[in-house]
Amino acid sequence: MKYRRFGELKWEVSALGFGIMRLPHKKKESSAILEEEASSLLHFTIDNGVNYLDTAWNYHDGESESFLGRALKGGYREKVRIATKLPSWKIEKKDDFDRYFDEQMERLQTDFIDFYLLHALQRDWWDKVKNLGYLDWAEKKLADGTIRHLGFSFHDQLPLFKRIVDEYDNWTMTLLMYNYMDVDFQAGTEGVKYAADNGIAVVAMEPLRGGLLAKEPPSSVKKIFDEAEIQRTPADWSLQWLWDKGEIATVISGMSTMEQLRQNIDSACNSGIESMTEYEEEVLAGIREEYRKKASIPCTDCRYCMPCPEGVAIPSIFGYYNMSEMYEAPDTARIYYTFLDEQNRASSCTECGKCMDLCPQHIEIISLLKKAHELLAPAQ
Repeated sequence: MKYRRFGELKWEVSALGFGIMRLPHKKKESSAILEEEASSLLHFTIDNGVNYLDTAWNYHDGESESFLGRALKGGYREKVRIATKLPSWKIEKKDDFDRYFDEQMERLQTDFIDFYLLHALQRDWWDKVKNLGYLDWAEKKLADGTIRHLGFSFHDQLPLFKRIVDEYDNWTMTLLMYNYMDVDFQAGTEGVKYAADNGIAVVAMEPLRGGLLAKEPPSSVKKIFDEAEIQRTPADWSLQWLWDKGEIATVISGMSTMEQLRQNIDSACNSGIESMTEYEEEVLAGIREEYRKKASIPCTDCRYCMPCPEGVAIPSIFGYYNMSEMYEAPDTARIYYTFLDEQNRASSCTECGKCMDLCPQHIEIISLLKKAHELLAPAQ
């Protein structure tokens, strides 16, 4: 296993981290983790040098942390550092900080949490927890040693990311969605560099875009891969691109089979900072362009159309529609669409037209929202 700097800590993290969110489980029952099989995967990963585990309150419908607490017995807890997350969206009052944290400690069967993150920060949730006194509460936990380091995961736009970094001096790490396709999405490359320049360790999540960059690619994309002078699996191309970046501390992968584990560990063992050649970068630039050509809605996620008076999540909906086309993955796009609250879906559009007046791309937003809803809406 290769190891890398983790921000300003005097500790080195494995290039590959294990995300405890896609463990083997009973069909259609995410909470019904197949304990023996999942434990074998976890122990194999740790035995092969992975020392960073990522979980959260809500993973596997609330069972991920409890599984991890059981699986790390027998000396495995001492070999790893655990990151878990406070469910920011559930916090309504100051007492909730202790309520969730205490239960997470009990689930994990640990006396301390190595990295405690605010989960999935967006503007409303950051402002809410900050106004409720989260940072003062967290500082007390740092002082008594039950939390060793603070961080946050992020799902919003770059200006907010920079504001969160700037509004607290003691962040140790951040967890960002980042891969060779999403260089301008959410915090993007600029956010990665901004965090690193401030001494904050950057952990990359969704390195394979939820598996879309690991599956059999569309024929036009596959042609570019097949004609490349260097032959790798699509997953290995994606992972090596991330590990090439010195700003990335570790890459989190949610692995559910032994084959995935072995392949990703092998990739990590062959990784290196600034090891990707200009030719390899050009190959991935061509792949990125080919994928993007398949998207029919020219939305740049500039968000000039937002906020919608009715709450319609216009850029997200167009992103899911384009995802369906780019990766030939309508089923995955439909799953993402169901994550939106019903009032944020395209069916809430009243056709007021305010968004169309603001769109610099002159997108026919109203008609395309209808088209997107037809494709993405759950069957009634």
